Amino acid sequence: MAVGTKERLTLPKTVYVCPMHPEVQQDRPGSCPKCGMKLQQRDEEKPQAIRRTEDHIQMIGHMRAPWLWTNFTVMVLGLWLVSSPFTFGYSTGAMMRSDVISGALLVLFAGLGLFPRWDFIGRWSVALVGTWLQFAPLLFWAASPAAMVNDTLIGALAIALSFLIPMMPGKAHHMEAMKPGPEIPPGWTYNPSSWHQRAPMIALATFGWFISRYLAAYQFHYISEVWDPFFGDSTAKVLTSKVSQMWPISDAGLGAAAYTIEMLMGWMGGVTRWRTMPWMVTFFFILVVPLGLTHIALVILQPVVVGHWCTLCLAAASVMLVMIPLAVDEVFAMAQFLKRCVHQGKPFWRTFWVGGTLEGEENKDERTPRYGAPASKMWAPMVWGVSVPWTLAASALLGIWLMFAPYVFGTQAAAADSDHVVGAVVVTVSVVVMAEVIRAGRFLNVLFGLWIAATPWILSGSSAGGRWNGVLAGLVIAALALPRGPIRERYATWDSMIF
Repeated sequence: MAVGTKERLTLPKTVYVCPMHPEVQQDRPGSCPKCGMKLQQRDEEKPQAIRRTEDHIQMIGHMRAPWLWTNFTVMVLGLWLVSSPFTFGYSTGAMMRSDVISGALLVLFAGLGLFPRWDFIGRWSVALVGTWLQFAPLLFWAASPAAMVNDTLIGALAIALSFLIPMMPGKAHHMEAMKPGPEIPPGWTYNPSSWHQRAPMIALATFGWFISRYLAAYQFHYISEVWDPFFGDSTAKVLTSKVSQMWPISDAGLGAAAYTIEMLMGWMGGVTRWRTMPWMVTFFFILVVPLGLTHIALVILQPVVVGHWCTLCLAAASVMLVMIPLAVDEVFAMAQFLKRCVHQGKPFWRTFWVGGTLEGEENKDERTPRYGAPASKMWAPMVWGVSVPWTLAASALLGIWLMFAPYVFGTQAAAADSDHVVGAVVVTVSVVVMAEVIRAGRFLNVLFGLWIAATPWILSGSSAGGRWNGVLAGLVIAALALPRGPIRERYATWDSMIF
């Protein structure tokens, strides 16, 4: 029997909605015009809170379906880790318990993440276990190299498979990341988050990781000798010195863990992460700059406190030093974005953790070369934002000269220590301020140059040649810090602070 007109009007309306963009609704099946996701049927008679929860679960299910292989891969890695102590012969002690428990947790959390409702908790937990695996061999002083390799490699893969290969967990971040907005920060002439900008940092972190891992192998007694092309057995003396042994864990191993996390964070996020992942840009900055400067300071103190040089330690410090000017521009872009968001009335902390966009601001990065462009055009974008004025290059060379001048002129005692330390600091300042956004920091070299010129007359241990060398080198360094040098890029409101 036909349904009457009155009865037809009372039938529930069928609505199809996009889980990612709830404002996209229609009365027939189809795809979302914004993201292409298949529209899901929704029962309008259910309470709004229940509908939102169901939309969220449907969205997670749709987005995670192509990436569920990452969960199963993590589960296999967890089983591998559980069996490793008994397979590779370190089946006693804290490392055995750590690997068995960590492997079981990887299986549990990766399995939990197979369910859309628990995807967020599951994948974050996998990443936390992966982070623990980077530090467990250091804390327990793993006696077996197999334990070290297993934990650090599986830990890195767990982090990559939970965050890097699939998108980050969480609906809020996805919704903000998919909103239209600028690729290049407004007022800037390039994108500091492009893959070209990140490639050198990833490569440098990888190189530093190889060096630190090799040095850690000596501290863990996996190898009996350590190579040094210039200073003979000085590297071994540095690695076994009282300064190195002051740390409760291997300082070289800690450096390797830091480089691993830097590598992973270099890969994390898209080309607009300066606005879609402010928290990650901040943590990457903390790893590269404050921790990098600490690492450099420890290396600078080697000839003063330990009395020996270490070639590979200097190489690792040099890697960290070069990374600093390459990393700071992205932090300034992120800070300008957060400031504008606050002025637009957006909550600071939600934007910091979730990301966002700038209303009314859209642009495309047409300057960065695309895949398939000639190789000759790929190099310059890697160092946009960094320039090398001849004045800073000369200051860095003079700083290196001062580090070794005491051996040439026979300077001793406090005067020699001053040349070692302040020379290295001059090198550090000269290289760091090659980043155009912090070029004003070069004036620190005025103070250091004047100190170098004065110390031969104040501190004991200077020879006649060393005294005049210090005066001449110090005054030249102070003079070289005065010119600004070329500024090739633009940084919006920060341009007026580059002087």
